[in-house]
Amino acid sequence: MGDVTFDARYSNWIREALDELPDNFTITDPSLTGHPIVFASRGFLKMCGYSRNEVIGKNGRIFQGPRTDRRSVMEIREAIREERNIQMNLLNYRKDGTPFWMLFSLCPVYDKEEGRVVHFLAVQVPIGRRMRRGSVGEGGSGLQEIVFGSCRREVCNDSIVELSCVRVANSENRGFDAEESCQASDVEKQKAAQAVKNILSLLSHYSELSGRLVRERKCCSVEISPLSSSLILSLGRIKQSFVLIDAKLDDMPIVYASDAFLKMTGYTRSEVLGHNCRFLDGPDTDTKTISQIRESIQSECACSVRILNYRKDGCTFWNFLHISPIRNASGKIAFYAGVQIEEGCTNGITDSLSPEMRQLSAVGAIKVAVRSASMFAGSSRS
Repeated sequence: MGDVTFDARYSNWIREALDELPDNFTITDPSLTGHPIVFASRGFLKMCGYSRNEVIGKNGRIFQGPRTDRRSVMEIREAIREERNIQMNLLNYRKDGTPFWMLFSLCPVYDKEEGRVVHFLAVQVPIGRRMRRGSVGEGGSGLQEIVFGSCRREVCNDSIVELSCVRVANSENRGFDAEESCQASDVEKQKAAQAVKNILSLLSHYSELSGRLVRERKCCSVEISPLSSSLILSLGRIKQSFVLIDAKLDDMPIVYASDAFLKMTGYTRSEVLGHNCRFLDGPDTDTKTISQIRESIQSECACSVRILNYRKDGCTFWNFLHISPIRNASGKIAFYAGVQIEEGCTNGITDSLSPEMRQLSAVGAIKVAVRSASMFAGSSRS
């Protein structure tokens, strides 16, 4: 049972290939009424206790329950609406009604030619949780690490552990409360990131066989007005890593990227121009920092943050990012400049300026270049 459009896009062998992966995940189709699940992995079905026929064609809300955080659900809906990645700790329910914590990672899958979202991939990693000392008797430290969300996995094969899991789940006064937030470990986050990478790789490969290619990142569909040659020449003299973002266009795409930025991130200029800077974000990027950046832009003020970003090859780096509004000669905000300094990377810089001063110096040079170009354009028109 399945959606024929899913098979048509990825070739007839896609389901068999996905079923060989050990990960827990679902794939949904936002173009169908109700945004239903069109594929569910064997691992996911085993984790939740449902059969494939009970899941395919249903919306993901069937796994929610009375203690699922409504705010988290709204955040997921917002991410779907904005077609962006999101990762969070989420409480869901198995078919038998038992709740379990998981690390939920959602990412859109784009049609390479049209640039629209064709599917959403949702990876679910059960979160392990250490019991409070003495909460399950005094015998053996192993029982103190029993995981509520993992009671039905292979790691709980030992009959004594299974019995203890049941006792923890049924006790009102012992163990942990399902309403308490459960945090994913670094290992679980790495597992989720690797699963997303593996699944997207398969989807990309099998979409090539069908000739209907998909990709993780959105193709540029925004018409960008080219910058003047004089502005590009002036910006090219600035050796710092930075991007220039057009504040007037929807989704605020990058309209200029320095050579240093391309070298640092591993992307080509054609892969960067026309895209929002969110392509640098990944599973471990702090959403609070992203919100701080968004708020500073909405309030039209500068901000400095330390954010975990991702290169094209998937490697992470800590980015000291300074964002500043750039006004034209008439005083209106024309662009936002994002100046990046990679933590721990000197690139041969031996001057005595602090990273903050180097960023402010770059912003100053960008402001001069933009104002000079707009003044020149204004005088040439008159």
